[in-house]
Amino acid sequence: MVALTIYLPFALSGYYSLTKWNGIARDPEFIGLANFVELFRGGDAFLRALLFTAEYTAVSMVALNVLALAIAVALAKELKTRSVLRSLFFVPYILSMTIVGFIWQFIFSKGFESLFRITGFSFLNLSWLGDVRLVFYSVVAVGVWQAVGFYIVLYIAGLQSIPAEVLEAAVVDGASGPTKFLRVTLPMLSSSVVTCVLLSMINSLKVFDTILALTKGGPAGSTYSATLEIYREAFQNNNYGLGSAKSLVFFAIVLLLTLVVLGLFRRKEDEA
Repeated sequence: MVALTIYLPFALSGYYSLTKWNGIARDPEFIGLANFVELFRGGDAFLRALLFTAEYTAVSMVALNVLALAIAVALAKELKTRSVLRSLFFVPYILSMTIVGFIWQFIFSKGFESLFRITGFSFLNLSWLGDVRLVFYSVVAVGVWQAVGFYIVLYIAGLQSIPAEVLEAAVVDGASGPTKFLRVTLPMLSSSVVTCVLLSMINSLKVFDTILALTKGGPAGSTYSATLEIYREAFQNNNYGLGSAKSLVFFAIVLLLTLVVLGLFRRKEDEA
C-alpha cells in the first residue's frame, strides 16, 4: 500500500520531470533534463515562490512555537476552565483549511468592514488581503490561528511528563518562576521542542490550501507558495513535466532542511 501511494507516484514524478507532457497526450515526449535547465535558467516565478515559502515558514514556525508554548504553560496550571480552553484552542485544527480560508476571507473583507463602521478603528479598514505589504501577515496569522491548538497539545503533554519532584527541588533551591522555566522546564522539554519545530517547519513549507482559499496567490502573485506554484504549473498551465521538475527540486530542499535541523538538534543534545 505504501508503495502504491508514495513510492510509485514519486517514481512517476521523476519520470515525468524528464518529459514534455500536458497531462492529456497518450505518450509523453522525453526531453531529458530540459525541464530542470529551464527551471534554473528562467525560474523567476518559482524562485519568488520559494522565497515567500521561506519567509512564511520562518515567521510561522517561530510564532507557532512561542505562542503554543506560552499558552501550554498557562493551561498546564490548575485552572477550572482549562479543559474548556484546551478544547477551544484545538477546535480550529480539526477544521478543513479550505473552510478556514474562506471563513477568514469573509472576516477580512466583510467582518472588519462592519467592525470599522461600528468602532471607527482605522486598522480595521485596511485592505488586509489586497495590500502587498499586509497580505503576508494576514496569511501567517490565519495559519497560526488554525494550527496552534495542535502544538499546544504537544507541549502540554511534554509539560505533564516532567516529574513534579524536579520542579519542587528547583523551588527549594531558590529558583524563581522565569529561572525555573529557563533552567529546568525548558531543557526537559527538549524532545517536545524538537518535535514541534520539525512539524511546524514541514507543515509551513507545504502550505497550500490556506493561500488558495484566501488569496489564490494574489495580490500580484505576492503570496504564491512553492506548492501553489507547482499546482499552477501542472494543473493550470497543463505543463506536468515542468511541474514535476519543480516538485522534485522542492522535495530536495525540504529534505535538506529537515536533515540540517535534525543535525543541529542532535549536536545540541550531544553538547548537553
